[in-house]
Amino acid sequence: MSLVSYFRILLTAALVSGVALTAYEDAHPAGAAKPVGSADLSAYAPGYGGVVLTEVPAAVPGRATGRGLRSEYGDGGRLVLLSKDGSTRVLTSDFDSAADPSVSMDGKRILFAAKRDRSDVWNIFEMSADGSGLRQITRELGNCRKPMHQSALFYLNDARPSYQLTFVTDVDGEMNESGEGVATNLYSARFDGSGLRRLTYGVSASYDPFQMDDGRILFSNWQRSHLAYGPRGRIDLFAAHLDGTDYAAFSGSQGRRVKHMACVTAKRMVVFVESDAALADGAGSLATLSLRRNLHSYRPITGAQDGLFYSPSPLPDGSILVSQRPAAGGYAVYRMDLATGRRARIYRKAGVHAIQAVALAARPEPDGHSSVVEDDQNWSKLYGLNVYESDVKLPAGSARRIRLIEGIPAKTASASVRKRLLGDLELDDDGSFHVLVPPNTPIQIQIEDAEGMALRTSAWIWTKNKENRGCIGCHEDGERTPDNVFPKALAHAAADLMLAPERRRSVDYLHDVRPVLASKCSNGACHGGALKAAFPVSSYSELLARAPGPDRGRFVDPGRARTSRLVWAVYGRNTARPWDRMGAAAAPKKMPPAGAPQLSDDERRTIVEWIDLGAQLDAAPSKGPAGSGSGGQK
Repeated sequence: MSLVSYFRILLTAALVSGVALTAYEDAHPAGAAKPVGSADLSAYAPGYGGVVLTEVPAAVPGRATGRGLRSEYGDGGRLVLLSKDGSTRVLTSDFDSAADPSVSMDGKRILFAAKRDRSDVWNIFEMSADGSGLRQITRELGNCRKPMHQSALFYLNDARPSYQLTFVTDVDGEMNESGEGVATNLYSARFDGSGLRRLTYGVSASYDPFQMDDGRILFSNWQRSHLAYGPRGRIDLFAAHLDGTDYAAFSGSQGRRVKHMACVTAKRMVVFVESDAALADGAGSLATLSLRRNLHSYRPITGAQDGLFYSPSPLPDGSILVSQRPAAGGYAVYRMDLATGRRARIYRKAGVHAIQAVALAARPEPDGHSSVVEDDQNWSKLYGLNVYESDVKLPAGSARRIRLIEGIPAKTASASVRKRLLGDLELDDDGSFHVLVPPNTPIQIQIEDAEGMALRTSAWIWTKNKENRGCIGCHEDGERTPDNVFPKALAHAAADLMLAPERRRSVDYLHDVRPVLASKCSNGACHGGALKAAFPVSSYSELLARAPGPDRGRFVDPGRARTSRLVWAVYGRNTARPWDRMGAAAAPKKMPPAGAPQLSDDERRTIVEWIDLGAQLDAAPSKGPAGSGSGGQK
């Protein structure tokens, strides 16, 4: 093609579409090589039928979802079809708002989220790629966003495998772990709206599903409960099967604190947006992982000089479509070559954010899945091969028991998740365990030492009905192969932790800890006398006061009894472990002092359990929201 003919195509496309369409865009710093590109999209990947994208008025803010999470664009949005010749057509003119396009495996159908009227909740719809054949899929299921086409799925009680969709919704009305917003979870359903199933049971937020070639769903999950991650937690990438089983970390804690909007390219690279602090719209830099070594292959591919990025999606040739904006201004859509970092702008329109661009292209269907889940089987099993397989060196013999904790999300604004005990049990002497637990329940596992203090705490996990869920160790390297040893715990029946909900025990300040302090500490020999100012225990807020420095309490570290100075005082020694990196910090004088009534072993254990369960003010469900945030620590 001659240079004159090439620019004639560009000019014609701009006149037809009414937008500023630019083939060459030097988005790199001065001196960088010019990116290559063409307004004819088929030059990038022959055989696909254009691009569907979302236009959102630049002046319309997103919907706030809570600290640590981005706002969701969409209000006032519309889906636009960008044809290969550069012409455009609105596909959703009958809707007040539309966003989140997802293209089927054959490239012929589009799932999307939309609202017919401004006052509606978001629902999921499907239409053909040309805008015809519209049908509504979800109804009365809260705000439904980010739909995704699934490959074939077969449950044992199904007559035949079926194609389904995954989407994100807040239908459960549960507050996230901090109580700052409504939690979102992944659900699946058939295309007629039947067969609805909840897939994720985290206590903060699961969102941005994308199906990988092996059939698993890649998604983002907010891990707030780990104090090692700071008070805002982390948002990392996780994976699960289409039925919600085998939930596992995918990215680990590589890279920056917030990772979301992940997709997998035709060259088996995972591309996602990351940032150190969640911006209002979730924009950030781009980074990649390799599918071959997803836990050890993190690589950033853009920096601050390249601007901010949003919503990457794969193209058939291994490159991606991605939206980019400078520090101020609207998003434009680019095609980006990941090997060179070069990008060419293919769509920009004044006054709108152009985001969520997806190619109308056929792609190989991911692997299907046959599920072991049976909804009428209200049980599941957890087993661990050896808790000493860990990212820290646990001293031999230090792990004595495991404690399992249930998370109960609140449904009242500003209320945080409540925690109660499913139970605890002795580990087998090889560090293995095997337990029967309730399915579809947020669970944390803690490894206890001989005094009942948690040495390690897991993130929130869950199991599905009839699932047998196993792990190698505790925070072990997911790429390691376990030793060929039969765990002793699997040689006997699983310990039954299927207590009825009314029999599950909570530990809180008002009902359990305050009576201990009142009887043993608030007297003339202790804090009812001259020592009160030096070590106040007169109120919950004083105990939970924060200390100078990162993520520490003056007396209590919620979720981590072993580093809490209250526990040091009760035991008369520094109980922190080497991996806590607290050095040789001196412990307070043992309390109560000699001559005063001493705490019993049960009373000391009550204080330890209270802190390890998050130092809740009031865990009783009828008493209103708990007043502490939930804590936890690796």
